[in-house]
Amino acid sequence: MATVASLQNYSGMMKDTFPGDWFPGCEEVSTGTTLCAVEFDGGVVIGADSRTSMGTWVANRVTDKLTPVTDNIFCCRSGSAADTQAITDIVKYRLNFMEIEQGRPATVRDAAWAFKEIAYEYRDSLMAGLIVAGYDHQAGGGQVWTVPVGGMCVRQPVSIGGSGSTFLYGMMDYMYKEKMAQADCEKLVLQMVTQAIRRDGSSGGCCRLAIITKDGVERKLFLNNDLPTTW
Repeated sequence: MATVASLQNYSGMMKDTFPGDWFPGCEEVSTGTTLCAVEFDGGVVIGADSRTSMGTWVANRVTDKLTPVTDNIFCCRSGSAADTQAITDIVKYRLNFMEIEQGRPATVRDAAWAFKEIAYEYRDSLMAGLIVAGYDHQAGGGQVWTVPVGGMCVRQPVSIGGSGSTFLYGMMDYMYKEKMAQADCEKLVLQMVTQAIRRDGSSGGCCRLAIITKDGVERKLFLNNDLPTTW
């Protein structure tokens, strides 16, 4: 396929004839996204789809939107891919420095507030909706914190985010129960991401899960043809 540069520099093409957004690659890279995180007794389960888009152009269909911040804390990213990657790199640096300075592991709350400070201070410039989740050794359990666009920060036992979450609120209200077992949480997150992939045009690809407990992180990958689709 011809690149955008080769098309725009082609001498026989009248550039004024075609709108610039007709060419793939002219839009901001967006993670589109469906994110889901659920607490259970002993940890958290997080999940996301894997589609990265540029307008209607799918730039990457196997993106990993579950980004480690520390050994036991992950960030689920939605919004602008560049913004969320930059914020995550900054928070990684800050938490590493904090752990050295204070001589203790960073808590999930520490990570969430580090994300919140950046998202709020630069709320007019950034497009970043984040879910911060992980195992908290001080509290002795899993925690899920939501940092939506604008920089709010709130802890929730379950959180969904991204464009695909529009299709999931009723389903989550119906299916989520307090004190769910780990296996039930994994099944719930997988069903949520699968439903959004089927319904949301900005979500797609495969489903990535991460189960974070005191013993570490277990990653799971469900390819598109392995998703539990029922008709």
